[in-house]
Amino acid sequence: MQSENRFFDDLAKMVNGVAGTVAGAGREAESAMRERAKEWIGRMDFVSREEFEAVKKMAATARAEAEALKARLDKLEGVAKAAAPKAAAKPKAAPKK
Repeated sequence: MQSENRFFDDLAKMVNGVAGTVAGAGREAESAMRERAKEWIGRMDFVSREEFEAVKKMAATARAEAEALKARLDKLEGVAKAAAPKAAAKPKAAPKK
């Protein structure tokens, strides 16, 4: 009986050792793949989140300024059109001889 228990104890130890080794190899493989992915992405021309947010904020500011300038231009064009008929209605003086 004692020998059977020792056999199963040794078998359990061996299986636990193999399971630990496999788990460690899995973690190591995952770590290596993660590192390779970081290197691959690092070689590409991706932007960071901070750079993206900064450009997005600048674009929103530029869009707001463009809308303000368009409104100002529309207002000035309206004033110019209102003044144009008055200037055209005045008769020109005949040139003196």
